[in-house]
Amino acid sequence: MTKIDPYLHAALLLKGAEKEINENSLSAVIKAAGIEPDAARIKVLNEVLKNVNFEEVIKNASMPVVAASVAQPAAEQKTEKKEEKKEDDSKKEAAAAEGLSSLFG
Repeated sequence: MTKIDPYLHAALLLKGAEKEINENSLSAVIKAAGIEPDAARIKVLNEVLKNVNFEEVIKNASMPVVAASVAQPAAEQKTEKKEEKKEDDSKKEAAAAEGLSSLFG
């Protein structure tokens, strides 16, 4: 599993709770999680998030990745379903990571 930045989690938690995202609130959430806050990281994250439309990011990140498939005989479909599921999971993870990376880029 990919490690997700706790500072980003703090921002999402504040947004979900409809609280203001600022340096003090981010620091408080990080402290509550038992992590020593890094003032520089909090300051940078706060500045970056000022220009982020969370609703748009969440909407784009939650859109499923759908690939068109060609009809196959039933026997072949059973053996390939397990492989497709693994590929779909990795595609979903990649799409989610891409959506989150837009917060910092």
